[in-house]
Formats: sequence, C-alpha cells, structure tokens
Amino acid sequence: QVQLVESGGGLVQAGGSLRLSCAASGRTFNRDAMGWFRQAPGKEREFVAAISWSGGSTYYAESVKGRFTISRDNAKNTVYLQMNSLKPEDTAVYYCAAGPEGGVATYLYEYDYWGQGTQVTVSS
Repeated sequence: QVQLVESGGGLVQAGGSLRLSCAASGRTFNRDAMGWFRQAPGKEREFVAAISWSGGSTYYAESVKGRFTISRDNAKNTVYLQMNSLKPEDTAVYYCAAGPEGGVATYLYEYDYWGQGTQVTVSS
C-alpha cells in the first residue's frame, strides 16, 4: 500500500520557520516528480513547490519564491519543504504529492499519490 505521510507542521509566529517532511512507503519514488500543495480554509488547493526526480530541477509558486525550498533524499524516499519568513497568508494544510516520472509537475491532476496533510498556522 502506497503511503505519503507528512510531518513538521505546527503553529509559528510570522517571520518564523518550519520544515515539513514527507516520507513515502509502499514503493520508491526516486524516478518521480514530487510536490507540495496547500489548501487554506474556503480556498482551492494550490501549488506550492515541485522537484524533479533527481532534485536537479525545482519550481515554486510566486507567492513562496525566495522563502521556501524544496529538496529530496531519494535514499530515504523523503521530500522536504523548508519554509522561512513565514507569513499569516501561508496558513493552510500542506499536502505532499508524488507525480509523474521525470521532471517537475505543477498541476494537481498530474499527481497520482497524496498525503493526508499537515496543518501550518502562522500567527501575526
């Protein structure tokens, strides 16, 4: 059974940092693009960041560019999202996703597997 399990969410003050982790099990994803999405209350799920299978290519939403960094450790079947300079508008449930083989993917429909999400709350 394929599982993606996110961790590392929590409550942080504006300007603070959090590091999210997503551990995959059930199969290896070291040939697949991986991504992070988020969904705030009353809003649609939106793209945050994506990384290619090798880690050599990354892509970010404009709203997080320069503040967030996505990375992966294929030996551990894990992807990370380092979030710095957090803002109240970053408050959302963050989801990890495993997608198509190869390069970065930025659309929800491109991803086949999803985690259950982890809550990130940024207070002002």
